[in-house]
Amino acid sequence: MEKFLLIINAGSSSIKFSIYKFTKDSGLSQDLHGEIDSINDAPNFIVKGASGEILVDTTLNGNEIFDHKRCLTIIYAWLRDYSGHQDSLVAVGHRVVHGGINYTAPVLVDDGVIADLEGLIPLAPLHQPHNLLAIRAFKDINPHVPQIACFDTGFHATQPQFAQQFALPRRFFDQGVRRYGFHGISYEYITSILPTLDTNLPQARVIVAHLGNGASLCAINKAISVATTMGFSPLDGLVMGSRCGQLDPGVILHLLNHCHMDAEAIEHLLYHESGLLGVSGISSDMRKLVNSRHPFAQEAVTLFVYRIIREIGSLTAALGGLDALIFTGGIGEHSPVIRSAVASQLGWLGLELDNLANQNSASLITTAHSKISAWVVETDENLMIARHCRQLLNL
Repeated sequence: MEKFLLIINAGSSSIKFSIYKFTKDSGLSQDLHGEIDSINDAPNFIVKGASGEILVDTTLNGNEIFDHKRCLTIIYAWLRDYSGHQDSLVAVGHRVVHGGINYTAPVLVDDGVIADLEGLIPLAPLHQPHNLLAIRAFKDINPHVPQIACFDTGFHATQPQFAQQFALPRRFFDQGVRRYGFHGISYEYITSILPTLDTNLPQARVIVAHLGNGASLCAINKAISVATTMGFSPLDGLVMGSRCGQLDPGVILHLLNHCHMDAEAIEHLLYHESGLLGVSGISSDMRKLVNSRHPFAQEAVTLFVYRIIREIGSLTAALGGLDALIFTGGIGEHSPVIRSAVASQLGWLGLELDNLANQNSASLITTAHSKISAWVVETDENLMIARHCRQLLNL
């Protein structure tokens, strides 16, 4: 009887999942993946096999209320029928955005862990509640299957204290007001495959650009996180789809004191109405903006690239130089236009883009004469979580 791991990435209106089976050489192979989207509306359930073939594609309808728990029940029932054995599932791994001070490595979930992580909801209100909702829901569905939480903040716990500190009274740092950084599971995966790109990269100074609806950069030296653009929350750093990125705290004071906005209104503004969407007034989708002739769309794209360029300069200083730049994430992997716009302004670092390779989204997109290499790498957070599950449970 084959054994498998279920990996879940739960959002506010969707549950994405992957199934990994154990291979004979002590590895893991993705057997299938899928999602239920439009939860609480008219959910669609889709499952694809390892080769991309569609196994399920159906709209869930009827008189039921399709909340996260009901959707997870549907996923679990289908997987149980698919495997033919209820006990084939050995563990469930979850992406959890925030681990705070205490959770810097993957952990087996119990009631105490859930309670601790609920206390971090104010630090990641856009993600943390839905991550935990999936954990609680699956606990009700099958309390006998171990669940493991893997944290986006964990990879950055290696950063020196001065890289984590704000210039606030020390008591706030002790209370957890510090720079955490996010997208850590993605950065950890990229770091794990550096030797497959170039045998010199594991010992090199690397900046990884995780560019998508959420976006950040991470400076990595000898496979260790040194600095990153996100800070206390996933709001900080680069311009994102609907999040503002770096913002003078004086703007918050101004909104409170002179624009008659309360904390709830400001939170909604910064998380849902800003970023590419706010600047363009058109869309948070980079594909639409790149193809639009509207001047505000072009302003949003220009600002997005400008902030990346500035932060690459900052992180290069933190590293003491740069050997390689890696693009990943939805935009980083699929937008030659954005990669070219970024690379064209990095000539001062000695980066020389191979335009044809970039247009074809090749793995290596710099010329042989470039002083630093640039790469396009597909990230795989779910595989990283599956690896942690196997290691933690000694499977």
